[in-house]
Amino acid sequence: MIPTLDSILALLTMALPLMGSPGPAIVAVTANGAAFGVRASLPFLLGIYAGVFTVLCLTASGVTGLLLAVPGAGPVLVGAAILYMLYLAYRIATAPLPGMHADAGGAAPGFASGYTVSMINVKAYTVFSALYAGNVLIETDPITDTLFKLGVLTCIMLFVNGTWLVFGGVFASFIRSPKIGRAFNIVMAILLLVSVALAVKP
Repeated sequence: MIPTLDSILALLTMALPLMGSPGPAIVAVTANGAAFGVRASLPFLLGIYAGVFTVLCLTASGVTGLLLAVPGAGPVLVGAAILYMLYLAYRIATAPLPGMHADAGGAAPGFASGYTVSMINVKAYTVFSALYAGNVLIETDPITDTLFKLGVLTCIMLFVNGTWLVFGGVFASFIRSPKIGRAFNIVMAILLLVSVALAVKP
């Protein structure tokens, strides 16, 4: 039993704008690509992939709903997200653009950082819950329906995050002035914080 093309297209139409628009994870991926380069940011991207897939599975299984139903769990998640994103924004703001090593700001965030960003991304839990609940691919088999949605959303996640990483790296490669490069990184760090504020806004 497989879903119809129309049902898959309906899911794609809803999922692409939600998952591809700049949120904390997307901005973090783009900013890392710009600040450290695509190759150096690949471990971070793989961490994002693993974290988003984990969130997809938790949401699909209903575990996310149970966790957020625990009193105090929501504020703890939001607090952790804000603190970690502040740290990541600082790393991005103080990093040199690829090829500008005079004031090097350290190594690029790795796999663990990317995984953490995904796991504390409040927007992701909300978006995936809406996508799972708002789309039905196979009406007669809920388990197969969930697995197909998991597969489709995973493919979208791989595409959009990888695309934004490359975009950040390519865009930054055209910047040759260290001062402009520093200003660009600071702007990316600010955008990251803004995206977090919008994601956690009630």
